[in-house]
Amino acid sequence: MRRKTCQDMIEVRQAIDALDREIVTLLADRLHFIGEAARIKASREAVRDEPRIEDVIAKVRATAVAGGMDPAFIEPIYRDLVERSIAYELGEFDRLHKS
Repeated sequence: MRRKTCQDMIEVRQAIDALDREIVTLLADRLHFIGEAARIKASREAVRDEPRIEDVIAKVRATAVAGGMDPAFIEPIYRDLVERSIAYELGEFDRLHKS
């Protein structure tokens, strides 16, 4: 783990900024695969998959617990991320599957 005790606010901010750059890069990768799903799925109705949503939430909650984080903190963030991902995927599906 990269967790450490910082000596001052400059160090704290540098660490947060570095993590934010990584998070944005990872989100861009995640969005790429959401686009792949839009390309692969055969129907628009397949975009919203409630069992998959709950599976993703259960997995991130478990990951949060394993990392020493309160899952109640991460769950709403991921629910928002999933909803935004679905909206993106619907737009991509419509764009890619125009009649």
